[in-house]
Amino acid sequence: MTAAVEFQSVSRQFGTGPGAVRAVDAVDLTIAEGSFFAMLGPSGSGKTTCLRLISGFEQPSSGTIRIFGQDVSTIPPNRRNVNTVFQDYALFPHMNVRDNVAYGLRVKGMGRAQRHAKAEEMLALVQLPDYGDRKPGQLSGGQRQRVALARALVNEPRVLLLDEPLGALDLKLREAMQDELKALQQRLGITFVFVTHDQHEALSMADSLAVFNQGRIAQIGTPAEIYDRPRTRFVADFVGSSNVLPPAVTQAMGGPARWASLRPEHTRLAATGPLSGTVTALRYLGAATRVVMKTGDTEIAALVPAGHPLPEPGHSTAIAFDPKDLHVMEDE
Repeated sequence: MTAAVEFQSVSRQFGTGPGAVRAVDAVDLTIAEGSFFAMLGPSGSGKTTCLRLISGFEQPSSGTIRIFGQDVSTIPPNRRNVNTVFQDYALFPHMNVRDNVAYGLRVKGMGRAQRHAKAEEMLALVQLPDYGDRKPGQLSGGQRQRVALARALVNEPRVLLLDEPLGALDLKLREAMQDELKALQQRLGITFVFVTHDQHEALSMADSLAVFNQGRIAQIGTPAEIYDRPRTRFVADFVGSSNVLPPAVTQAMGGPARWASLRPEHTRLAATGPLSGTVTALRYLGAATRVVMKTGDTEIAALVPAGHPLPEPGHSTAIAFDPKDLHVMEDE
């Protein structure tokens, strides 16, 4: 499959001398054409800087960036076949929705009738067919997000960059928009590169994702690979909720003396088992209750489905699990 975006040993450093910050550190990355790719990581991990490097708003300090095989390291943003949807949408408040969507076509010199027709086509695509005459201030957050998406798509980019575009929405609307964005990407067939710090967004939407930490990529893979087989303690702890077990505990549970990950949903309470401890907390989650047990200095959580009996805090319990779910990790 053709690579839409390639990073070859790309670094981006801000400042010089002892106070210099390397926001992106020798990143190698390949994003396949037509994929929905997510960049996931905490604040300051380098994911947004990578997005800005693709868009051209930042220049690499070293390394090479290619878009569909073309070295774009010295090409300005307006000459790259990419568009960006920002978290704050950046809509012009004095323009109506139609003119906001058509603005990029206006800059390119397209005639009024033609650009308005294309804007209406894009508004229909994002399910806002009758909103062209409204101002952004008359729209809900989800509607403004759709307008920003239509404005980016009207220029027919080969790569669409999305910088945490759902961050300002409430939970229910954000989940609905996740489904809409994924369906739209599949319908259009263009490459989406989505930056988020929300693990659930990345896992539910992406075909593949890169987990960033301190300017480097900690792991690249499919959502299932990242979740079920995290390479390092950071990935196991950041992506989903995991029991990150030190070597001595892993060994006591029948594994090698290595750091390991065991997801709470793969952990069950039992009368006897390879490891026992004291229940320290019960956290009701609706469909299940998270039971936290402490053994020595290590806390281990198990998910107990609703309706099943629960131990009391302070009582002793043991855990059981399928050995295949105990995933041994690499050293950091």
